[in-house]
Amino acid sequence: MPTPTPPASGPRQRAKPAGTGTLNLRQGKAPRMTTLRTPGPTVGVVGGGQLGRMLAEAAAPLGVELVVLDPTPDAPAGAVARDQIVAEFDDRAAIADLTELSDVLTFEIELADQRVLSEVSEETGTPVHPKPATLETIHDKLVQKRELEEAGIPVPPFRAVEDADDIRDAIEAYGAPVMLKARTGGYDGRGNVPVEGPNEAAEALESVAGPAMVESFVEFERELSVIAVKGDGETAAFPIGENVHREEILRETIVPARTDDRIRERAREVSGDVLSVMEGRGVYGIELFETSNGEILLNEIAPRPHNSGHWTIEGARSSQFEQHVRAVLGWPLGSTELRSPTVTTNLLGDVSEPRPAALSGIDWVLETPTADLHWYGKREARPLRKMGHVAVTDEEVEDALETARELRDAVTFE
Repeated sequence: MPTPTPPASGPRQRAKPAGTGTLNLRQGKAPRMTTLRTPGPTVGVVGGGQLGRMLAEAAAPLGVELVVLDPTPDAPAGAVARDQIVAEFDDRAAIADLTELSDVLTFEIELADQRVLSEVSEETGTPVHPKPATLETIHDKLVQKRELEEAGIPVPPFRAVEDADDIRDAIEAYGAPVMLKARTGGYDGRGNVPVEGPNEAAEALESVAGPAMVESFVEFERELSVIAVKGDGETAAFPIGENVHREEILRETIVPARTDDRIRERAREVSGDVLSVMEGRGVYGIELFETSNGEILLNEIAPRPHNSGHWTIEGARSSQFEQHVRAVLGWPLGSTELRSPTVTTNLLGDVSEPRPAALSGIDWVLETPTADLHWYGKREARPLRKMGHVAVTDEEVEDALETARELRDAVTFE
């Protein structure tokens, strides 16, 4: 049965049986009897970057511990999680070791190997959420787009690319420019190359350096995202966010999105359809285009917490990271209700070459009562590398946006 469309953001309505005082039971279901002991359950995470770090921060108040696996010694999550296994994302023996320490496995990076996860899960009986089958779909953008299109989800016109002539054919069919995308391995804008005309086709394909696909260029009014959650028999969605990208890298997320109710409702509908295709519990970052003629098209899906959902830490009743922990454990989901209009702005390495990480000017952020600083603990600043973010809350979203931009411009890695 397809997963229902996530509800509009806000507290879940649960029945209160007579004689139970303040005890709320989920509508139509028997009460859960989840017991929390010390030590609590352990979630094993493939990936130890900033997402793993924030997962560990959210898990701790729930009595949940994290163990992360990442090839980088002293990875950002390692400072917060209970332990780190230093190994490659496809190291079968290391993932088996991670399984021995964990009650459930998840991942915070798409470079996790779905075949290894599936095999180890089957051998040990340790569940993986989201399912490795979902990771396999997500890994290949062409496979992803084909499956979504077959499910009736609106996507931009696309086609596979074998050589430069295929790109030229796409330009002839769709018009210029087109967007060339690496089918695998691309994230944070990496592997996405706009092609302005037929003469650029060969060079663009060479820069992708692997299997590719091409999409028509979408004339959009704004980019949106829905952070949706698939739990144990329930789904939820946070309020719609508006994203601002430059050089294919997310710079700002603005919540609530500055669009109308019809667009918000359509975005929620599409996100519900996406969840029905995905297998396994967890948070899904669903990126969308609001086109210039008022339609919603799917851009990409991340089967994990997403950069555009960082605003939920300050701006929502529960964060996307807490929701992911709850979901993968099969616990009841929290409220996705908006606390306050919120803007997050990424702190990107404004350096010309790699150097030790040092952020100057943070006093401006620390002295602003409506702002919160998040530092990811990365040892090295690189050009346009995500090093942290600032979240600003305010009664009016435009005021939050103005403050966030001022603070972003006040700090520097130089």
